[in-house]
Amino acid sequence: MPARTPTRRPSAARMLGLSWVWLCLILAVSCTNSNQQQSSVNESGSVGASDAVADSTQIDNILIFGTSLTAGYGLDASEEPFPEILQRRIDSLGLPYRVINAGLSGETSAAGKERIDWLLQERVSIFVLELGANDGLRGIPTEETYKNLQGIIDKVLSAYPDAKLVLAGMLVPPNMGDAYARDFAAVFPKLAEANEMALIPFLLDGVAGDPALNLNDGIHPNARGQQIVADNVWEVLEPLL
Repeated sequence: MPARTPTRRPSAARMLGLSWVWLCLILAVSCTNSNQQQSSVNESGSVGASDAVADSTQIDNILIFGTSLTAGYGLDASEEPFPEILQRRIDSLGLPYRVINAGLSGETSAAGKERIDWLLQERVSIFVLELGANDGLRGIPTEETYKNLQGIIDKVLSAYPDAKLVLAGMLVPPNMGDAYARDFAAVFPKLAEANEMALIPFLLDGVAGDPALNLNDGIHPNARGQQIVADNVWEVLEPLL
């Protein structure tokens, strides 16, 4: 599978300008009580699948595996996290895909490596990996984060060798130390290149730091912000469908 390399990249000035909000973001993603925001996978494992898709003889699963950003922390019942928005777009095109929202608040790469096994009981056609920010808060060596994320990827490919892979890039603020911030940011493109994964350079591009696009905590995307996040993911996901 050829790797896709989107041309949009966050500038250094943008990264510095968002440093304060990233510190808050990573704190919140790490410290959110996982008992309050559990995985969004419902009993069928699907998010918003239409009857037309459900009746298809062949349904391919898109597993989105991540943190509270994927789970849609803080949204009420009338609002949609980005995986559900993606499901509606897929349904509108009549494509036989089911999106599985496997977001969990506070997830680290190490915890994700343990949690992924039971999710692989269902066949995975496309795997979207959104983990790593909580490792950055803890100052976990980037080599360990890389190793854990690679371990998750290896498990997915061992179970489903033909699965297409997507990686969501993340950042840590410069006040974590310039060298660490640089090394952390580099984890994602390195993983994407090594595994021929399609890369989303920055999941929250266009959302982070904008009060109009986040909840009152100024951290998690609100309904409008989720639409932009969905756009960021869709740009990379659509060519794989």
